[in-house]
Amino acid sequence: MSVEPRPGIFLIDSSATATICQTSDGQWAAAQVGLGTMRPLGILALNIGAGPLKQARMLSLWSVDGWKNRWVQSKHQPDYGQFQLSAGQFYGHVEKDKGLQTTEDAKFYALSTRFKPFSNENETLVVQFSVKHEQGIDCGGGYVKLFPATLNQEDMHSESEYYIMFGPDICGFGNNFVQVILQYQGKYHANNKTIKCRINKDTHLYTLVIHPNATYAVKIDNEQVTAGELEDDWAFLPPRRIKDPYARKPRKWDERLQIEDPKDKKPEDWEDSEFIPDPDAKKPADWNEAIDGEWEGPLIPNLKYKGQWKPRIIDNPNYQGEWIHPEIDNPEYKPDPSLGHYYNISVLGLDLWQVKSGSIFDNFLLTNDEEFAEEVGNKTWGIRKDVEKQWRELYEEMEKRRQEEEAKKKKEKEKEREDDFWGLHTEEEEEDEGEVEEEPEDDRQKEDDDNEKAFLGNNGAVHGDKKDEL
Repeated sequence: MSVEPRPGIFLIDSSATATICQTSDGQWAAAQVGLGTMRPLGILALNIGAGPLKQARMLSLWSVDGWKNRWVQSKHQPDYGQFQLSAGQFYGHVEKDKGLQTTEDAKFYALSTRFKPFSNENETLVVQFSVKHEQGIDCGGGYVKLFPATLNQEDMHSESEYYIMFGPDICGFGNNFVQVILQYQGKYHANNKTIKCRINKDTHLYTLVIHPNATYAVKIDNEQVTAGELEDDWAFLPPRRIKDPYARKPRKWDERLQIEDPKDKKPEDWEDSEFIPDPDAKKPADWNEAIDGEWEGPLIPNLKYKGQWKPRIIDNPNYQGEWIHPEIDNPEYKPDPSLGHYYNISVLGLDLWQVKSGSIFDNFLLTNDEEFAEEVGNKTWGIRKDVEKQWRELYEEMEKRRQEEEAKKKKEKEKEREDDFWGLHTEEEEEDEGEVEEEPEDDRQKEDDDNEKAFLGNNGAVHGDKKDEL
């Protein structure tokens, strides 16, 4: 695979052991080299931003033991959840698709990685990563945060200052949306739009693009889902225009679309009384008005009753339309050309809460090249997505059949018990039936491996629960 070099790119691979880039003199610069056996993945890259970068080539190094040297676990509280390096249950390649996986239910997580500080002033900033909620997340975050260089990684927590929070956030049915929270003058502002995220168990690619002209775009799986201006979709600044505080709607302004016809009159013979006094009723001879009060005859249904009369409705000939409050320029508004500009971006972190663990984060990318980010997405998420989905669907189908078979057997046993009039089906026999002879571990593992190899074909993945826990 051949990919053109791109300027200004920074990648944090979940399991990468080193920061690698090509400097202006053509040499490769590296930090933290030698932390494990490194193998070129061939499709990822990185950016130092403010350094003497001339170009960055597509290169990423990874190993199963070096990732802990790049990521720092916060010690702000002692019971943070732990991450491990895993490709999960469904993947395209057991090694290449490894990412940072949450492992403990009902936990806060606080993990981060540092890189050389850079600024996106007068530059496009692209924040991109993939996440897979293969556990079927019910409530929890799947987002990343960008922090300033002043962050103490060992003390990172939910109240730590950050610049950008971006990614899916899910909690309960219907509450599944993409968070895009940006800091401005020390305050955090959420996007005014509702951006729905993906809620299935497959890997999805999330991309935020902030342009130097204060416009933005959000993509999911390399497809744009929303775009606009920062000023319009975040409440950073006072509105450009406000309602004129001195304007008042004229008292005679008529905004009734329809009115009753003033010329329409009720017919003289129109009966609108539903009940009338019974004309045949007679006051009892012994009725004493001094004691019993005034006598009122019983009511009977009015046979001529036509219902309540209402004049017909006509279009209002004086209709002036809905009155619109005049607007004026807001004297409090001042444009700010620095919207979306951040300085000393130096840490990417996972600051999360998850009820059900199992999410896998991978392929974190910061770059100033939107086209390149799309290309990287296609060469990472794009390669794995189909195989991963097919594998998941096959597993779910097999699991469904297994459950149906178990339900069928259970139903048959219940019928046998109902038909067992003589009590021949003893409790001891039921216990014996419940005991299932287990296959030897080696034979079962070999069968699983053979099934996976047959499914993946030439993909080169071999199932193994290779996990490296922090």
